[in-house]
Amino acid sequence: MGLFWRTFFLLTLLLVGSMLAWLQTLRAMEFEPKALQTAQEIAALVNLSRAALVHADAINRVSLIKTMSEQEGLRILPREPGDLVEPFDTDGPSQRISRELGSRLGPGTEVANRVNQQEGLWIGFTIEGDRYWLRTDRARFSHTAGQTWLIWLAAVAALSLAGAALIAGLISRPLKQLALAASRVREGQLDASTLDETVSTPELRAVNTGFNRMTRSLAQLEQDRAIMLAGISHDLRTPLARLRLETELSVADPQARDHMAADIGQIDAIIGKFLDYARSNPVRFVSVPLLDLVRGCLYNLADRADAQIDLDLDADLLVMADPVELGRVFTNLLENALRYGRSGQTGQAKVFVWAQRQAPWVMVEVRDQGPGVTETQLARLTQPFYRGDSARTEARGAGLGLAIVDKTLQRMGGSVSLTNAAGGGLQVRLLLRAATPPAKPNLVT
Repeated sequence: MGLFWRTFFLLTLLLVGSMLAWLQTLRAMEFEPKALQTAQEIAALVNLSRAALVHADAINRVSLIKTMSEQEGLRILPREPGDLVEPFDTDGPSQRISRELGSRLGPGTEVANRVNQQEGLWIGFTIEGDRYWLRTDRARFSHTAGQTWLIWLAAVAALSLAGAALIAGLISRPLKQLALAASRVREGQLDASTLDETVSTPELRAVNTGFNRMTRSLAQLEQDRAIMLAGISHDLRTPLARLRLETELSVADPQARDHMAADIGQIDAIIGKFLDYARSNPVRFVSVPLLDLVRGCLYNLADRADAQIDLDLDADLLVMADPVELGRVFTNLLENALRYGRSGQTGQAKVFVWAQRQAPWVMVEVRDQGPGVTETQLARLTQPFYRGDSARTEARGAGLGLAIVDKTLQRMGGSVSLTNAAGGGLQVRLLLRAATPPAKPNLVT
């Protein structure tokens, strides 16, 4: 659960608990007294009507009933055994009124919403053993305040939830901005990761200020590292080139000269691996034809007699990647497969490269026919400077090839996994972001 929803959920629980407590308090202080007051008014009306009818003679009683009906809206009717009675409401205040009327008017009291299909507030009572109905307008004793309060409660709940969402958004927004800035720093976009240092909240201002200082320090370190790498490239490779030239000119023994030149070339290649691993240029995403890129990486390997590389790639397979960085990935994978993937029987390095689109990804598999590695070493092959066991280290290297592959793919939003193939050899699977092929022009006129 994200921070926004967690904060929203906790605020909602707090608001619901508060509203329930408020509703219970309102019920105790408003609903109960109002129900008792309504019951008292109805009971007083019934008692007054009953007293007036008891003390009036037969002639005046008829006139009194007529006057009460015309002027007060009260009708007094005899209760018959066959009357169709609809019971009074079952909500809490209505039942409280019914119980209070029963206790005030005595046994035989009945309260109804409708009698013989006639709506109103009907109260059944007795006069000297005879049973009567008193009918009046429900509006005179409205007990619908509970419904009104429910409407207000629903409105308050909706406003409270909207306020909770706003508060949760205000709390989570700075953290989202911080997470976005941190991801940009991870991708090397130091200039685009600056946070606002003028926010009004002191705590957020302190966090943003500290984060910006950290990114400036990282930018300075990155600049210093680039200068250092440029110095290494110049200060080491220039004398190596000079040394190689002098070796080829001054050493008379051809075999010794070739060995020395090979050692110098290996030192130069190791320095190149160090530079590749330390490089963190910004990634430039474009649509890259995978088949063309792999063929370009094979250009320098096509004439090797001890290598066979089989490609199973569709010509229209496109990936979103930095072509330079992705080329470096495949170069390292192919060099690693050709170096360590020779078959023990033929001595030839056979490499299979296969790819398939699995939207939104493209899965690429690079497999050799070498001896493979143990299961305990698979997880460590992408660690810098780890070169596995002796079975796959016949050629000496810096142990950075697969580390460069893993680091580069992470920067491009992909991933790499290593397994031993069922038929022998190391199997490297890459996940790259698939690119949408361009739409074909409509030639229909």
